[in-house]
Amino acid sequence: MTEALGIRMKSPAHPGDFLKHEVLEELELSVTDAARALGVTRPALSALLNERASLSPEMALRFEKAFGISMDTLMRMQNSFDIAQARRREKDIDVLPYRTRF
Repeated sequence: MTEALGIRMKSPAHPGDFLKHEVLEELELSVTDAARALGVTRPALSALLNERASLSPEMALRFEKAFGISMDTLMRMQNSFDIAQARRREKDIDVLPYRTRF
């Protein structure tokens, strides 16, 4: 169980993937119909659902209002995903520890 949890933490799901499978598919909603319900464009929602865009706080609030999914939960998912992505690129970020001069 710990190993599975460790893998999940290193590779958390993008919130768009979660929303696509756990909301739209469960409700048998098309992207067009969901976009209409959310008051957003189809391309904007499609980009999120296909992991080409991040979940914004405004979009999270729209999902909360339309489908009852906590905005806070969705934003935590986005934050966990962003952290994991940054950690994957850690070796490419060349920054030395700051040292004060005395």
